[in-house]
Amino acid sequence: MSPRRFRGGIHPPDHKNKTRGGSTARIGVPERVVLPMVQHLGAPCVPVVETGEVVRRGQLVGRAEAMVSAPVHTPVDGTVTALVETLTITGARVKAIEIAPEAKQDWDRFVPLEGADVVRTVRAAGIVGLGGAAFPSAVKLTPPQDMPISTVILNGCECEPYLTCDHRTMLERSGRVVAGGRIIAQAVGATRVVIGIEADKYDAVDTMRSAAGESAEVLVLPARYPQGAEKQLIRSVLGREVPHGALPAAVGVLVHNVSTAAAIADAVEDRRPLMERVVTVTGHVAHPGNYLVPIGTLVSDVLAAAGGTVGDVDRVIAGGPMTGMPLAGLDVPVVKATGGIVVFAPGETAPAVLGDQPCIRCARCVGACPMWLEPYAIGIYANRRDWDVTERYHAMDCIECGCCSYVCPTNRPLVQLIRRAKHVLMERGAKT
Repeated sequence: MSPRRFRGGIHPPDHKNKTRGGSTARIGVPERVVLPMVQHLGAPCVPVVETGEVVRRGQLVGRAEAMVSAPVHTPVDGTVTALVETLTITGARVKAIEIAPEAKQDWDRFVPLEGADVVRTVRAAGIVGLGGAAFPSAVKLTPPQDMPISTVILNGCECEPYLTCDHRTMLERSGRVVAGGRIIAQAVGATRVVIGIEADKYDAVDTMRSAAGESAEVLVLPARYPQGAEKQLIRSVLGREVPHGALPAAVGVLVHNVSTAAAIADAVEDRRPLMERVVTVTGHVAHPGNYLVPIGTLVSDVLAAAGGTVGDVDRVIAGGPMTGMPLAGLDVPVVKATGGIVVFAPGETAPAVLGDQPCIRCARCVGACPMWLEPYAIGIYANRRDWDVTERYHAMDCIECGCCSYVCPTNRPLVQLIRRAKHVLMERGAKT
């Protein structure tokens, strides 16, 4: 099977050399853990503990009551100190549980999960997409009955610059990634598992092929951003186009991130809830690397575990530079979708743009857009608040990959404008 090329995309510098070679290290016990009740797409969780209550690692502390939601578990033994509101990485304020961890932690001990089958176990574990989307995995494991799944694709591309957490997971937990792929395929009735990895991760390709044997195919894909985006990955691997407004299930495909697959194997085979994740900490820090971080650890504590920042700091981004969120402060907690923390010095990021910039109609954004959109036009009409026209230009199909902003010679804030249009269109749709 030969990979196919998706339309558009860019080749930004990857900046991965600082972190791709070293093994993942566990950080120490944080001073406090703050667990937001919203760490996923969907409805918030409801706290089920009280101030002063002693909790054990893996214990349920936030119950999911809606179908599209994911429960929250404590990653530490400790005492609930407060039920608070916290500022999150996205800038929203949400309900949260604050826990004071015990000084000594047994990282191998946890409260085991209950669950009669794969889907219930994955839901009970609180697993969401660890590639950044944070969509509850149990929902993805129950596709519509009229859309049978034939192929499961495990996404090991990790095309976002700077980030190497998935790369290290494939090298260090390859058996669990493959096991998770088999579990997912069995749950949805798929007969084929394909692991897509970009060509610049040659060591991961070799490791995953050795681990997969005959149970999964490993396909080497060209290194091109955003190769790891769901619809682009399906195009590259299978040559199938997901229809406008449809989900991958419409073409018989289910896509999961490799780290998500490993977490699913942990839940089903070890009854382990999702309590921690690998986070790439890089840029201007003393010890760049990948760290195993308890969910709810403050970004400031993660940076301290990496030796602190070095030199002048202009911006700290949660996630990668293309799709991540600039942080207003460091006292915000790592959540399930936090794959990276990148520290930038002055001059390394694009200058802040005030107001609308002129569009010179160069069409570079059109050539770079992997979704075949016209970002310049959506941006123009979003700036005019003409939401009906943005909808006609298919603003809702934008995957917010940032390719358009990256190539724009006048530095127009295209992603932000399109994101605003999508937000308005979604609100309007919810009202009707």
